[in-house]
Amino acid sequence: MRRDVLDLRDFYATPLGQAAQALIARKLAEAWGRAEGLDLMGLGYAAPYLGAFARDARRAVAAMPAAQGVEAWPAGGRNLAVLGDEYALPFGNALFDRVLVIHALEEADDPVAMLREVWRVMAPSGRMIVAAANRVGFWSDAEATPFGHGRPYTRNQLETLVREADLEPLAWSRALFGPPLQWTARWAEGFEQAGARLWPGLSGLILLEAVKRTFAVRPRGRKIPARVFVPGALAPSPARKAVKSRALERS
Repeated sequence: MRRDVLDLRDFYATPLGQAAQALIARKLAEAWGRAEGLDLMGLGYAAPYLGAFARDARRAVAAMPAAQGVEAWPAGGRNLAVLGDEYALPFGNALFDRVLVIHALEEADDPVAMLREVWRVMAPSGRMIVAAANRVGFWSDAEATPFGHGRPYTRNQLETLVREADLEPLAWSRALFGPPLQWTARWAEGFEQAGARLWPGLSGLILLEAVKRTFAVRPRGRKIPARVFVPGALAPSPARKAVKSRALERS
């Protein structure tokens, strides 16, 4: 069962949620820059992260699953959030250049089907970043945070998943190395720097970037024995031999 949108909003209003937002947003900015002139979609609960791109993007939309609920986004402006089915998004084909999937994959009933729907709405050569709780990290057990619910993943599992959805893994990163405790929020930056060097495999979050490939893939051939006939090397048939012999006799 998905976390309610109110629970997600309340988490990001806490000091720990704000620290997590800042650390994850920095990773996204490093990957996508300003996204100037691009069409951007967030799936799940991506509202805390879309604002940094919405100023430069041509279009930014927050798609929130029906089981989660929806809130107006951005606050105080024209609403750009939509409530919909993550397996049948209300958008046309090949529309978005960038897609952020966060607080969506872990609680999806059919992760591959959801990512294939993301593939459908992505433009050719579009890029997606999927953020998921790290299976061996501390945050996957922290039920007081949104990352402690649903199914966590390893990096290899995420790569396998996106490939099943016809997406090609391009790059990956990690975030949230500090303990998932409210009182540690003020030292989140220090934990992030130390953890990236000392215990990189214990991050709370894995971010995997994948690209949509649309060119045809040549199937890998299999060698099998075959008879090769060379033109002009075939012996004449017996019937033609007989005809030729009679013609020679008459001459």
